[in-house]
Amino acid sequence: MEYLTGDQEYFKGIGKIRYEGPESDNPYAFKFYDENRKVAGKTMKEHFRFAVAYWHSFCNAGDDPFGAGPRPLPWEQAKDPVERARNKMDAAFEFMSKLGVPFFCFHDIDLVEEGPTIAQTEKRLQTLVDYAREKKDASGIELLWGTANLFNHPRYMNGASTNPDFGVVAQAGAQLKRALDATIALDGHNYVFWGGREGYMSLLNTDMKREVDHYARMLEMARDYARKQGFKGNFFIEPKPMEPTKAQYDFDASTVLEFLRHYNLTDDFRLNIEANHATLALHTFQHELQVAANAGMLGSIDANRGDPQNGWDTDQFPNNVYDVTEAMLVILEAGGFQGGGINFDAKLRRNSTDPDDLFHAHIGAMDTFARALTAADKILHQSEYPGLKSKRYASFDSGPGRRFENRELTLEDLRGIAAEKGEPELKSGKQEYFENLVNYYVR
Repeated sequence: MEYLTGDQEYFKGIGKIRYEGPESDNPYAFKFYDENRKVAGKTMKEHFRFAVAYWHSFCNAGDDPFGAGPRPLPWEQAKDPVERARNKMDAAFEFMSKLGVPFFCFHDIDLVEEGPTIAQTEKRLQTLVDYAREKKDASGIELLWGTANLFNHPRYMNGASTNPDFGVVAQAGAQLKRALDATIALDGHNYVFWGGREGYMSLLNTDMKREVDHYARMLEMARDYARKQGFKGNFFIEPKPMEPTKAQYDFDASTVLEFLRHYNLTDDFRLNIEANHATLALHTFQHELQVAANAGMLGSIDANRGDPQNGWDTDQFPNNVYDVTEAMLVILEAGGFQGGGINFDAKLRRNSTDPDDLFHAHIGAMDTFARALTAADKILHQSEYPGLKSKRYASFDSGPGRRFENRELTLEDLRGIAAEKGEPELKSGKQEYFENLVNYYVR
C-alpha cells in the first residue's frame, strides 16, 4: 500500500514522499535521504530508524505560555473523545505512511485522553491500542518506543514517582502500567522514562534521598512487570536538566549513569539523548552522546535543536548539518544505537499553520541527517581525522605511557620519569584543523 487514509484524507494533495536526489526542486521529495542507499555497510533506513513523535506532530496546535494555538487540528473536532482519538490516529498514520518513516513514538495520553476513572481510562486506551494495531499491521510502521505522560496532569505538580504523597505515586504506577501494557501490545521495541517533574523546586521542603530512592523503586517495578509480560526491549531514561522543575534528578547523561549504577539498573536501562536537553545542561549534543557511548549505553536519540537566544526547550527541527555531522561521528564510532533510533521530538513553529508544514519540517530534518551520515562516514574512512586523533595519544601506545594505562606505574614512578625527561615540549591540539576537516566534508 502506498499510504493509508481513513474516512477522511487530512493531508490532501500530498502523495508518497520519495527520494529524487539533490538536483530535484520538488519540495515534497527527499534530496539526500535515500532509504536504500548503503553507507558504512547499512542502508540509511537501518542507520537512522526514523520515528515521528505522536505528541508534537498530532497533538500540538501551537499553544505557548502566552496564547492558544493558532494551528487548526481537523482531527480534533469530534465531541466524543474516542472518536477524536481514532480520527487523530487516522491522520497520524496517513502522514507517517506518506512520509515513509518506519517508526513512531507516543505517550499514553497522546493516543486518547484519560477518562473519569481508571477503569474507563483503561477501556479507552485498549480501544485505541486495538485500532493502532490495525493501522500498524496495514502500514508496516512499528513502535520504536512508548512512554507515559507523568507530568501534565495537575496531580503531578510535585512529581510522579518522586511525589511526597503516596496516593499520587499509586496513580503514577497505574498510569505506568497502562503505558507498558500498550507498548507491549503494540510490539514496541523499547520503553522510555522521561522524568518531566521528577525533581524539586526547593530543598527546604524536599527529602531528596527519599525521592530518588522512590524513583529507582518505580523503575525496578516497571522493569519487573514488563519482563514478566514478556517484554524483551530496552528501557531508556532521557536526561533533562531543568524545566519544569528547578532541579531535575536526571540532569544529564553523567548524572543518569551514576544513578543507574548506584541502583544496579545498568543491565536493563540505556540512555535516550536529546539535543535540546544537552544544550540546556550546558553541554553539546556530541558531548552527551559521547558520555553515553563511552559507557556502552547509547540507546536512542530525540532529534531536535534549541534556540541559543532562548533559555528553554524550544524543540525545533534539526537543520544544522555541521552539528549533526559531529553527532553522527559519535554514533558511527559507537556502532549505532542499542535498540533505538532517531525520534523527531520536534514541533512546528507557532506561525507554521499549514498542513504541509509538517512535511517540510520532517523532510528537511531527514535530509539533514542523511547529509551528516555521508559526511561522517567519509571523515572516518577517507580523511586524516582518525589518524590525527590517535596521534595525539601516541605517547600512551608504548613505553612508560603504556605502562601507565596498564596500571603498572606508581606516583613515585611518575616523579622519576618527569625528572629524567624534563619539561615536555608543547604540542598543538590542531583544533582549527579538525574543524576544517569536518567543514570540508559537509557538502
